[in-house]
Formats: sequence, structure tokens, C-alpha cells
Amino acid sequence: MGRKSAKGKEKKMKRKEESAKMAISLAKVEAANKIENPLSMLEPFKKFERNGVSLVIDFKRSGDMDDETKEFVFQLCKKNMQTLYEKCGVHGWKDREKREEMSEERALYLIVRNKDGEPVAFVHFRFDMEYDEEVLYCYEIQLTEPLRRKGLGKFLMQILELLAYKTEMTKVMLTVFKANDSAVTFFMEALKYEIDDISPDDGMYEEEARYWILSKPIKRKTPAQNPGANGHGVDAKLNGHAHSHIHTGSCCH
Repeated sequence: MGRKSAKGKEKKMKRKEESAKMAISLAKVEAANKIENPLSMLEPFKKFERNGVSLVIDFKRSGDMDDETKEFVFQLCKKNMQTLYEKCGVHGWKDREKREEMSEERALYLIVRNKDGEPVAFVHFRFDMEYDEEVLYCYEIQLTEPLRRKGLGKFLMQILELLAYKTEMTKVMLTVFKANDSAVTFFMEALKYEIDDISPDDGMYEEEARYWILSKPIKRKTPAQNPGANGHGVDAKLNGHAHSHIHTGSCCH
């Protein structure tokens, strides 16, 4: 057949590089999902004591939550988000579909409890692939009314960003309804999340035009900036101060 063209060789090499990169990304997601308790990497963040509030934060997999906690996370999400879903989503709010999503095997949770052990807030997140990138995706962050505007929402999002850093995810992602003004302000202005490249354009399907996909890149420190491979730079900072989905909302700032 003669010699193969240089362009053909380049294409083959590029496919190999992309395949190798995908394998590395998938391995990182798999490793993150195998961590028994990701929150154990962030000991200073297991408690929230600010603005007259004292709370404890625990990690749970969906399959490990008791029925009472499962019902709490569903009912709080429904209370905070049903109206927005019915206003912004073409298909509205559906109890069965939402319960199924929140109880999927890969669903991970941060459960926030008060001093009496009662659940008062939660975060639903997952380590996953979004196209060809390894990401931490925030599905829900929901707080009860008395805990809003006390800094807890920002604290919980900081935990997600640090977990993404510790597990070598490329970014934290979430979906927000454009009509959810308080959530848009919280994520885009207070936390500096930006519209992701995969977010649907306004001219697309009606349902897709009603939300944005937001993200924040997780910047990796160079060895010179972060001596050692065990995250000491991050820990020191902590100790000093402590697919197109329509599935995330916020009542948290």
C-alpha cells in the first residue's frame, strides 16, 4: 500500500492521546467514587459555627441514608424548588422522577444537622464525567429558611470545591434556572461561577433556554507553590480559616 501520509499518522496519534486522556479522567472519577468518606479529608469543615449557628456536617451515600433523612432531603428540595420547576421546566415537577434521581447509587450527600441532630440542610453531589472532563457536579444545595444568609451556603460550596481539588477534578459544575434570581446572584456574583461552554444557547429548545450550566475551574498548584504531594498547602489554608441536567437549585446565601 505504500507509505501512509503524515496527516494520517497525526490523526492516529491524536486519537491515541485522546483515548489515553479519557482513560485517565475515568480513573480519577472511579477513584473519587471509591473514597469511603470524602469529608474525612477536610476535618475542619465538619462543623459550622458562625453567626450564632452551631451545626455539624456529615457525608452519606444515598444507599446509606435512613428513611427519615431520605424523606427530609426530598421534602426540602420539593418545598424550595417545586414552584420554580413548574414555572421554568417544560415538564414541571414530578415526585417520582425526583425521588429516583435523589436515590441513585452514585448520589452523594452532605447532611447538615443542628445540635439536636435534626437535619436542616443538604447538598447532593456526584463525581462524574461531563463530556470528556472529570468533574464534581452539584445537583442540589438546599437550606431551611432559618439558615439562609448566614454563610452556610458559601461554606458548603467551598467544601465541594475543596473536595474537587483533593480528588483532582477539573471543575465544579451545577445547573441553575435563569429565573432563580437569588441563586444566580449567589453563584455568579458571590462565588464567581461562570456560564460553562456546554451551557445551551438561548436560541435552543424552550426548556434548555430556561437554565444555565455554570462552572468554576479547579486550579492546580505547581510543585513550587504546593510543596509535597499530600495537599499540605490546602490543609494549611483550611486550618487557618475555616450532560445538560435541570437538577440544581439554591436557597442558601
